[in-house]
Order: sequence, then C-alpha cells, then structure tokens
Amino acid sequence: MSFSIIPILDLSLSQHSSTKPAFLSDLRRALLEVGFLYISNTDIDHSLIEDVIRNGKAFFDLPDEAKLKIQMKNAHSFLGYSKLGNEITAHRTDFREQIDLSTPHPRPSPTAPLYHNLLSPNQWPDPSLLPTFRPVFETYITAMSHLATRFTSLIAEALDLPPTAFDRFFDADQQHKLKVVKYPDISQLGLGDTEATSQGVGPHKDSMLTSYLLQASPHRGLQAQNLAGEWIDCPPIPGTLVVAIGQGLEALTQGVCASTTHRVLSPAAGQGPRFSIPFFQGVSYDATFESVEVPLWIQEKKASLEQRRDGVEFTFEKGRWGHLGEATLWNRCKSHGDVAERWYPEIWAAIQDAKKRTDRVANGRNKMEAAVDGSGPLRPSEGAENAVIEAH
Repeated sequence: MSFSIIPILDLSLSQHSSTKPAFLSDLRRALLEVGFLYISNTDIDHSLIEDVIRNGKAFFDLPDEAKLKIQMKNAHSFLGYSKLGNEITAHRTDFREQIDLSTPHPRPSPTAPLYHNLLSPNQWPDPSLLPTFRPVFETYITAMSHLATRFTSLIAEALDLPPTAFDRFFDADQQHKLKVVKYPDISQLGLGDTEATSQGVGPHKDSMLTSYLLQASPHRGLQAQNLAGEWIDCPPIPGTLVVAIGQGLEALTQGVCASTTHRVLSPAAGQGPRFSIPFFQGVSYDATFESVEVPLWIQEKKASLEQRRDGVEFTFEKGRWGHLGEATLWNRCKSHGDVAERWYPEIWAAIQDAKKRTDRVANGRNKMEAAVDGSGPLRPSEGAENAVIEAH
C-alpha cells in the first residue's frame, strides 16, 4: 500500500528502554515502507539552528562577485558556490542557487585515486563579509555528523542488526556534505510561470547513506513520491529534520531500505524565496560493493510489500564500479557539467556519449510506439528523466 503521509518519529523515545522497542518498530516501518520521515527532539541546540539559518540566508545577500570568487568550478572537489540555473536534474534546469560544503579535508595526494579529489578543503566566503559563517557551519556539520552516526546505529537496530553494523563502511575522518540552498519564487526568475520554471530541483534520489534536511523557511515545496506515483507534501514542521534514505543505504542493505524519489517545487509568485539546508551523511569512497546480511525475517517482510519501480538510475550498481567513490564522482559530473568539463573532460565526454545513446534509444522507441497507435511523439517517462543527486 502506498504511503499518504510522512511519518514523524520522536528521537527521544530511542533513549529509554521502555519506549525504544516501539520506536524501533516505527523506524523499521518507515524504512521499509516509506524511505522518508521526520525526526524531532534531535538534541541539536536551537540557538545553533537559528545561527545556521541566519548565516545561510545572509550568504545569498552577498554581492555576486563575492559569491563567484568561490564558485564550484574553481576547484575539482565539487565544493563551493553554484549560481542560479547552473545544475541539471531530469534533463531540466534546477532554479536554485547554493553553496556546497563538507567536513574538512586536506588536498589529496597526487597518487591518490581520482575520486579522492572529492576530499578537499572547502571554499569559504570572505570572513570580512560574513565573519560568523565558517565557525557556525563547521559547528553545525560536526553536530550533524554525530546525529547521523547515532541515527545510523538506530537504523541497524531497527533491522535487527548490531548497532555497529555499518561502522566498517565509514572512514575515521569520514566526509559528510552540506548544502545551503535558495529557491527563488517564480516571479523572481523573470521567465514566466511554466512547468519548467516550477522545478526547484527535479525528481531524484539522494546518492549517499542518509540525508537530514533543515527546512529553513515556512514554504512548502518538498514532495516525496509514493508507490502509486503520487506526490506527497513534506511541509516544514518546526523542531524537526526531514530524513531521506539514500541509495548508499539501499545498496548496503540489498534493497531492504529503498530510497524514495523526491523533488522541490519553486515557490509560487509573491511567496518569496524558499531556503533549505540539507546535510548528507557520507560513506567511505574506498568502500567496495559489499553489503550487510539483513536477517531473513526482515527480508521476507520487505518482499511482502509492494516494490518500488520508478526507473531512477541506481548510482551504486554492482559490477559497474570498483569503488563507491567512482560512482559518486560520475554522479557529481552529471549534475555539474561546468565542473566536469573543466576538471574531468574524459568523464564528461563519456557522460555526453551515454546521453546521446539513451536519447537515440528513446527516440526510436517513441517513433515505434507512434507508428503502432497513430499518435504523435511521446514524452519520455518521468522515470527515464530522473536523476540521482543531492538536493532538497
């Protein structure tokens, strides 16, 4: 049965022996049946949340030249600022601007694998313009790293595994990522109100382990897709974070914890911009395509449920890549063509060739179907257009 609401779990219930079993049961249901949930009572300090939101919004008020000094294409790490309309999802432009940050890492060794380029220093805005931005976000990333580690252990317990079941997939200095995102309302785009301009970010699945979204303004817009193909609203709820299961966790659990397609609609004209701050829990880029042995009774329970079939490309397809980092780098290049073209021309050329082949197949299929039923060309299915990225 398709879900019609997004469950809300009180994280404080996991801390008491009398309430933890019921909490784990609710978490198991959310993992197996929805792949999307809210968590409340996270123990993240409220004043820190307020500082994060205030500094995040202030970043977008900087002059364009200050933001462009740290634009993403300056570095091979896919960290930094992306201007409005600079990212593609589902073959369409995403109408948002953002800055990507991560846990701090030095530049990789020249002999390191290519995908270690993702482990690099951040590009920070000028501290003379935003003096508290860096310390606030470094503190928040640390706090969220602890929360994600804690929640991952609860996911393991909900799957009847030891709390440490996923520990071997993390580096000692594991990289996690964070975005600060601004979605202008449609009137601010100056492009008219069309289906294309309503795409804040297109239908996609997150690529890493778990994501934790702080909805930093009161706007609706985030939606998750259920098994019936319906879009279910995930409105902001004060004091909560939205958790999305990523394809990394789907791979590690052999599909038991399936990730859920979601999207963001641009705010309607006159509503002003929507702000969001998603945190993405990473997995070791050096990890291979191993998985945990989920107990049979959990596997059987999952098998008894209606399965998700939405055509979204699976980033961590076994046999295609040697390490998770290779898949992640390919995925980053697909989303940020300007960075890929500058720093990874061979990968970018391969992506373009793959797209041409896919387009030829889709066009041929459309012509065949049109010839059979006498209709005009068919629009590619939504599933075929979906992408696997990090968004919100």
